Amino acid sequence: MSKDLRINEEIRVREVRLVGTDGEQLGILAVRDALRMAQERNLDLVEVAPMAKPPVCRIMDYGKYKFEQSKREREARKKQKIVSIKEVKLRPNIEDHDFDTKARNAIRFLEDGDKVKVTIMFRGREITHPELGRQLCVRLAEVCKPISNVERDAKVEGRNMIMILTPKAETQREPKAEKPRDAKTAEKAEAPAKGEVSE
Repeated sequence: MSKDLRINEEIRVREVRLVGTDGEQLGILAVRDALRMAQERNLDLVEVAPMAKPPVCRIMDYGKYKFEQSKREREARKKQKIVSIKEVKLRPNIEDHDFDTKARNAIRFLEDGDKVKVTIMFRGREITHPELGRQLCVRLAEVCKPISNVERDAKVEGRNMIMILTPKAETQREPKAEKPRDAKTAEKAEAPAKGEVSE
């Protein structure tokens, strides 16, 4: 149904095909008769198919319909995950320790459901050895392989090499559990169960 539906006195046609509250077909009626039937039930006459000949109208609680429609839209918006692209920058001669840090960052981004843009930055004559950047991309893709796919292979763009990793749906991290609401609940949650030994 359209968001901007004509209702009750806004419907300015001579006759309509009327549908009841349970979807039953009530036939073609003069609009004034259809409106009277809706009013007798304390409901609204809503034009649901204005382009039909004659237009189709339904008897319904329009306020309730609008409320439920906005509720459905809110739920749909909640379910939509906005995927952002996070960038991880590396140099061709990066140290192993720094590489490990960058790899951990990439894994964290992927687990959060974000794409990762891997940028290898070349300086000076380093650009004459693109294979070093490609090896680095392959190495990082291998580390992230359990939780990601390569969406775009490593490719030189200007003085950089770009590769894009995208998270596998089944490996995205679940939202963090809510903390206990009060101190007593927190104490119960932290206290070891009988038979357990806290370290």
